Amino acid sequence: MTHSGSRLPGRPDGRASAARSSPVSGGCADPLVGVLLVVAEAAAGALLAIWLMTRGLARSPEATGGRLSAPPPADPGTDWTPVAVFAVLALLVACVAVGLLRGGWYWSGGMQAAVAVALGVMALASAGQGSGREAPEPAPTWNSPPCRSGGDSDECARSGG
Repeated sequence: MTHSGSRLPGRPDGRASAARSSPVSGGCADPLVGVLLVVAEAAAGALLAIWLMTRGLARSPEATGGRLSAPPPADPGTDWTPVAVFAVLALLVACVAVGLLRGGWYWSGGMQAAVAVALGVMALASAGQGSGREAPEPAPTWNSPPCRSGGDSDECARSGG
């Protein structure tokens, strides 16, 4: 004997079928939200790129109290700020992708996963570009030719030899 409230074998549960046909996680809203998120991330990435490009400009004299700032060091080393910025943005987008995929927004989550992978590749490329820098070559020196006249003439005095 079966109870009237129990689920019959072979029939889907009513709650499970209602969750699958929810209008929130399907239809055209899913790709539309994905496109909107990608556009928002492109705008955020553009703002971060502008900040990364302008942060190296010289500070204004008002900000330093009228003094000139010290000259930059001869070899400042690798600048890891772009790597960190792209890595943090990639992690943020990956977390959004995981949340969307777990919520059933498969198109939006897939788009976010693709953006996260692209940002991760940019971070790795930026790291590879910064750490592969070679030391600058020394300035060439000019060696004067030896004096032909034996050192007594004006030619030797001008050539340094």
